[in-house]
Amino acid sequence: QVLLVESGGGLVQAGDSLRLSCAASRRTFSRYTMAWFRQAPGKEREFVSAISWSGDNTYYAESVKGRFTISRDNAKNLMYLQMNSLKPEDTALYYCAARGAMYYGTGPEEYAYWGQGTQVTVSS
Repeated sequence: QVLLVESGGGLVQAGDSLRLSCAASRRTFSRYTMAWFRQAPGKEREFVSAISWSGDNTYYAESVKGRFTISRDNAKNLMYLQMNSLKPEDTALYYCAARGAMYYGTGPEEYAYWGQGTQVTVSS
């Protein structure tokens, strides 16, 4: 069982930056592939980014590539999502997720553990 808690969301203007954090409860955090997903009202939950166990490999949805950066600190059981050049279409509830497998996966069904989400709202 892995408990995940997101933080760092807020209301910002287009072009601004935010950094989301995800704190994990488990000391074996380094054995989990981690990811960020987001869900806007009326839309399905979508993949944003993922990071490998070691942090050496990262993956991004095309819509955020070049603007968002995922990272993790295994010593502190933390994962981050640095979001720059935010757009109104980035507005969503952002979730962190974990899976005990090496391959990252882009489908929500591939992740067993989820946080409660943190709201990001970008005004134009």
